[in-house]
Amino acid sequence: MKIMTFNTQHCLNYLEQKIDFDIMADAIKKCDADIIGLNEMRGECDKAADYADQTAILSRLTGIQNYYFAEAIKFGGIKPYGNAMLTKLPIISAETIIIPDPNPKKYDGYYETRCVLKAKLASDITVLITHMGLNPDEQENAVKTIIENLANERCILMGDFNMEPDNPILNPIRERMVDTAKYFDEPKLSFPSDKPEIKIDYIFVSSDIEVTEADIPAIVAADHRPHTATVKL
Repeated sequence: MKIMTFNTQHCLNYLEQKIDFDIMADAIKKCDADIIGLNEMRGECDKAADYADQTAILSRLTGIQNYYFAEAIKFGGIKPYGNAMLTKLPIISAETIIIPDPNPKKYDGYYETRCVLKAKLASDITVLITHMGLNPDEQENAVKTIIENLANERCILMGDFNMEPDNPILNPIRERMVDTAKYFDEPKLSFPSDKPEIKIDYIFVSSDIEVTEADIPAIVAADHRPHTATVKL
């Protein structure tokens, strides 16, 4: 089974700077994954013409019928934005878990409410998909929320964490799960997609899931490259 995480930047073609569903669908089809986590996705809004149900559009273009959109925020109070999942496995249940905002905020950077998409899939797999904030206090809250929602067995965690691998905030996750990046055949970076300089995208699995390979393919569609991992359940 193949897993994929992909920050689509609301399906924005990175090189051409326009919404491009075809290039995003093509990137997903090239990776040929069974479970796909998507970050920075727009949901449908009848008051904003540019806010279509992007998850449904990618479902149709890729032929992957099962999907779920997890709304983290509404830009301008009306425009849904968050994480999403496409999966070839039936979705047994899915929920959106809002990550608490820091209170008070400790830094001067940009803050944005984030969420965790939590889904139970057929074959008894729990999947968590998230996009963490930019500030350490946001990231600490995100890690705490993830730890509280980890399944006891057969769990996959993925997304754009906005942290590089040596960040100690990741330690509670590393203590409980396996970073599939250890299976890269050489060091791999994910951002920016045309000339990557850092790795901030991750796929973690519980210790009862066997990983056979992992990759960050050189696909330039969004501003992030996708990250994939192949596992045995």
